[in-house]
Amino acid sequence: MAAALPRPHRFDVYVACGGLLGGLVLMALGLALRPADEPLVLLPGAWAVLPPLVVMSGCELLRRTAPRTALLTGTAALTLDTVTQGSVATVLMFTDVVYAAVLYGPPASARRIPRITGLLTVAGTVVPYAVWRVPEALLIGVVIGAVAYGPAATGWIVRDHRDAAIAARLHAEQTALLAEMDRREAVVAERARMARELHDMVANHLSAIAIHSTAALSIDDPKTSHEALGVIRENSVDGLAEMRRLIGILRDGGGDREPAAAPTLDGLETLVDGARANGLDVTLDIDTGTGRIPAPVELAAYRIVQESLTNALKHARPGPVTVVLARHDGPRVLDVEIGSPCGREDGPRAPGSGAGLVGMRERATLLGGTFTAGPHGGRWTVHASLPLAEAEGHHGKDPEGDRP
Repeated sequence: MAAALPRPHRFDVYVACGGLLGGLVLMALGLALRPADEPLVLLPGAWAVLPPLVVMSGCELLRRTAPRTALLTGTAALTLDTVTQGSVATVLMFTDVVYAAVLYGPPASARRIPRITGLLTVAGTVVPYAVWRVPEALLIGVVIGAVAYGPAATGWIVRDHRDAAIAARLHAEQTALLAEMDRREAVVAERARMARELHDMVANHLSAIAIHSTAALSIDDPKTSHEALGVIRENSVDGLAEMRRLIGILRDGGGDREPAAAPTLDGLETLVDGARANGLDVTLDIDTGTGRIPAPVELAAYRIVQESLTNALKHARPGPVTVVLARHDGPRVLDVEIGSPCGREDGPRAPGSGAGLVGMRERATLLGGTFTAGPHGGRWTVHASLPLAEAEGHHGKDPEGDRP
């Protein structure tokens, strides 16, 4: 079964009807391109121009849906029109068919048609002049150029601009999509960073509160309960202060108030003193030399020590906890190592979620360092190696070093 022709576009129907109606009007008025006695006219008479006119009108119906078929059929119709007295409407519709073949046709046809019509224009100019040697012979090339090459070149220019506009629109859509992906990644990264900060700042205080409140409830001793309540109050006040500071930074996105300074290695003494007040036997050993430690490294080291002490408070058996920070210049790294007794046999303990280890690993990875944690020789050892050169290249740019 033969395939049905595609349905013509509404605008093409209007063009076809307009061209056919205009040709019929010209026929009725007796207007033709050539006189009947011209040697080229083999089919004189007004009705001889009707078949090419009708065929060309049908080609206009296919100008958008089947441009190559329309061009081939239109070329045959124009050839037939040439041996009649001719109609202006037929010629004008042919120029539109050529234009549409370049604009709507396949890319290969769009490239070939201007070349072919250009060669025909040159040949129609040079050959007649070489044969007849009269200036009027040059008009043949001019007519071919106006009827064939001009519309083809115009169609190529319009198609090129259309393709450029489509490419620009696609590029803009891709850019918008990439921007949206970057925005989502930035939001996810910011949420992860804020989750780490919130966990590191509050977990230590809440763990101490949970452990001492459990001890106060389980031991029927007024003195022990009083001491536990004192520790609970101190940790709750400190935890609220940290929460207010973080909430203030989140709310004050562009105000006049400057955010509080990020924790540094100078604050480790205070951090260790707080851990000792919560019942840990902590020894601190810091050897950072005389060189400057980049702010992102200081923040990461502080948070790793803070989270490790929190984990020791929640999970470790009673015993010495060691915190060692050492700077090495070859390669330039800051090693952070925290050791605590493995496991807790009895006594109150706080539940853990495992987010602390994940956060410490993320902090080390963001700086290009390494992180390990696990049992070793009867002790739970946390070790992080933080490159100094990598952090110096991002100093002042990494959000981990600008905000707590």
